[in-house]
Amino acid sequence: MPLDFTKHFVAVPTEFKLRNNTGCSWRVMVKLMNGRVTLDQGWATYAAVQHIKFGYMVTFKILTPDTLKVIIFDDDGIEVVNKCGKHDEAFAAKD
Repeated sequence: MPLDFTKHFVAVPTEFKLRNNTGCSWRVMVKLMNGRVTLDQGWATYAAVQHIKFGYMVTFKILTPDTLKVIIFDDDGIEVVNKCGKHDEAFAAKD
């Protein structure tokens, strides 16, 4: 994520809940590396289930200090809408 992303937080959380455009939520662990926020454990599963491919654009909007809305656009700039898919229950966020 961009370096300026961290300025929106008093303290960057160790975990984010990612909420997609159909209301599904996922837990993703966060790491700070060289001043950058990186999505760690749980991100690979999320990306696979959401079918994020090389060339896609992923946007993040801060909803709450620990919740991000994720919108995915394909390589033609069209929003990708995926239903809640089966995934590792360890990373399913409980609302």
